[in-house]
Amino acid sequence: MADAQCAMCRAVLESEGSQSTAEGINDGILYLMVFPYILIGGIGFFIYRLYKKGKSTEES
Repeated sequence: MADAQCAMCRAVLESEGSQSTAEGINDGILYLMVFPYILIGGIGFFIYRLYKKGKSTEES
């Protein structure tokens, strides 16, 4: 599993000693990181579809 914690989060969680809390923080950070990639991917796909549709109408 990727360690996605910032330095401050890591320091606080290491001093706490609770592994389940650290795993929960990591899962939350990874969950929040996914949405920008999905958004950018969706916009890229939409632009690609528009570009491809425009090219196919020019050839006809």
